[in-house]
Parts: sequence; structure tokens; C-alpha cells
Amino acid sequence: MGVTVRVPAKVNVQLAVGPARPDGFHDLANVFLAVGLYDEVTAAPAPALALSCTGPGSELVPLDETNLAARAALALAARYGRRADVRLHIAKDIPVAGGMAGGSADAAGALLACDRLWGTGASQAELLDICAELGSDVPFALVGGAALGTGRGEKLEPLDVGGGFHWVFAAAEGGLSTPAVYREFDRLAEGRRVPAPAADEQLLAALRTGDPHALAARLANDLQPAALSLFPALRDTLATGSAAGALAALVSGSGPTTAFLAADESAAERIAAALTASGHCRTARTATSPAPGATVV
Repeated sequence: MGVTVRVPAKVNVQLAVGPARPDGFHDLANVFLAVGLYDEVTAAPAPALALSCTGPGSELVPLDETNLAARAALALAARYGRRADVRLHIAKDIPVAGGMAGGSADAAGALLACDRLWGTGASQAELLDICAELGSDVPFALVGGAALGTGRGEKLEPLDVGGGFHWVFAAAEGGLSTPAVYREFDRLAEGRRVPAPAADEQLLAALRTGDPHALAARLANDLQPAALSLFPALRDTLATGSAAGALAALVSGSGPTTAFLAADESAAERIAAALTASGHCRTARTATSPAPGATVV
């Protein structure tokens, strides 16, 4: 018998990035929305830790202890003084290396699945503490919904959302390394003052009212210039979605997935069809937000 947990992708509707810190990280004001694209992580008893993965892009997913899901299982086992005797199977549907936190989602899913499988009874606070040790985006994958992430993004403040938003996500051919995008951000920032990151109050108000037009006017990603510098073809994808009627278009997180906010479901379908026909992306998927966090299914 195993335990399966469903975990959502995310989109950053605001990603404000501060200057590099002495430890190499950057302070962030990161407004997360969980979106209805999901991976599923199944934990089952096994003689020792083992991983498998299926789904789009699964050939790019490491199946050793460098995988965040494996690290999550090891961290929980170490905290409770037990062996990580578990087999983790990841069924991918979130784009791999796409800036939608698929690896972080898998870590949160593995953590919750192992907690339930082993009966460790960890509190939400304990799970979030382990999540923060694993990576900046992992805590949000556990809680889902909408949140403002500060620090490296791991300190979360839940946000109110007054309605649903319709999105299209275009997956690119190829991936981008998040550390490489941050290095390019630092290179592009040389010689200029980078302000301390702060949440956009007008954007937060747009979330509270559930107004897609107001939200579209405030979408922002400080990593987008760096992602476009490393992956210039994304400009064509952004232009295609905008021409098809998107209210706003931006690179999702560190990319290279691009995100398009639509006025409604039918507009999202039209934008996805135009992107698919353009040849500028590998796939185009529609999804809604906000979505729940890691959930046992």
C-alpha cells in the first residue's frame, strides 16, 4: 500500500528581486499563485530509498539523492530517527525546468506522502520547517493557494483571492537553470542600484478583488530580462500570446515557461490554440488559479 499526494505548479504574479546577499541568495518579494497543473508523488514501503518518474520530461529528472523529493524523504527520516525505506514514484505533469516549481512541488509531495506513510505525525509547522531547508519554493507547494513569500521566498504570508483567474502556460523546447538566471540577473544589474524588494499593494488589491484586468496591469517579474537574455526565443512566444488576446504575458519565475493571463475560459482556449499553432512552444496548457496545496488523494 502507498500514499499518493497531488501537488500544484505555481506562477509568480510578482517576483521582485533584491541585490545579491553575502550568502549568494537574493531577498525576494514573491507573490505566488498555485495553479491547476499537478504532479503526483506516491510513497510506498521499500527496502531502501528508490525513485522512479514518468510523464512529460521525466527523462530529465534525476533519480538519485540529488532529487529534491529524495532529499525530502531523507530529511523527514533523519528528523524522526528512522530509515528512509521508501520508494517514491513521481508522475510528472508540471513542466520540468520550466520555472513553475515542479521539483519543489515534488519535494513537498514526497514530504507529506512519507509523513502519512510512516505515521510520523509531523505538524504543519514542522513540515514547513523541513520545506524551507529544502528550497525557497518548497513551502509554498505544501500550502498552495496564494501567498507572499519573503526572505528567499520561504517565509509565507497567506493572501486573500477574490475569484478565479484563467491562465495559459506555454512550455518551451529546452530548459533554463534557475542559478544561471540569477547569475545573469546579477550580471545585468552590475553598476546600478537594485532596490530592496517590496510587494506591490495594487497587485495585492487586484488579487483580493479577483479582477483579471487589474491584475494584468501589475504583473511583474524582475528575472524576465535575465531569462530573455539567456533564451531570446521566448520573446516570440510572449508576442504570440499577446497578439492572441492575453491580458498580460510574462516569463514564469526563472523560465522558460511563459504565462498568459486571460479574461475568461474561452479566451484562454483561444490563446492556447494560437500558441500551439505558432510553433513557438512545445505545448500550451490552460489552467486556473488559485489551487490547493499538497493534498493526499
